[in-house]
Amino acid sequence: MDLTEAAAAVRQNAYAPYSNFKVGAAVKSRSGKVYRGCNVENTAYPEGTCAEAGAIAAMVAAGESSLTEVAVIADSPEPVTPCGGCRQKLFEFATSDAKITMASVSGKIVTMNVSDLLPGAFVKSQMEKH
Repeated sequence: MDLTEAAAAVRQNAYAPYSNFKVGAAVKSRSGKVYRGCNVENTAYPEGTCAEAGAIAAMVAAGESSLTEVAVIADSPEPVTPCGGCRQKLFEFATSDAKITMASVSGKIVTMNVSDLLPGAFVKSQMEKH
């Protein structure tokens, strides 16, 4: 199963009763293992969990700290990019050349590097200076 298929499979488990917008994500760690996550909403709407954050959390819980590839698929006719918070999370855990594939349920795909998705990312060294 490739990364986009892994993201599509976990998207089916998403809990999105308020938006009806299911998202699945899969990340491949430096070791080659795949971790998946889906969005989870609740009535305190902004307190939900994004699919990308869930996949990263699963990777970290397994003792890994670096990802090399990401796939995200959403209930949309066009590929959608991760939200700003998830872009930052992906950037912090990604290798410099990590690829992100954004897919739609209609089969459209856009691929780029994580660094291209967030050109103005916060970097730990910048935060330590303040």
